[in-house]
Amino acid sequence: MESQESKNIDKRDVLKGNVFSYKLCKNKKIIVYWHQKEVKMLNAKEGIKFLEKISIADDFEKQLIMAKITGNFKHGNEKK
Repeated sequence: MESQESKNIDKRDVLKGNVFSYKLCKNKKIIVYWHQKEVKMLNAKEGIKFLEKISIADDFEKQLIMAKITGNFKHGNEKK
């Protein structure tokens, strides 16, 4: 069950469908995908920080972390 806080963050339920995913490459870089399209590549240093955050997050938080990293996250006061 979603908390009230997560409902306030994702008012349009965009993150509910697991639209973001990621892949760890051999060179320790992370590729972040949105709807199976590459949208961001993190270098090894950024990738380590990313994996630390992702490892302790639940599914909704993982989606939120990836949305914020890619910039595909609209705050409540931004126009659509």
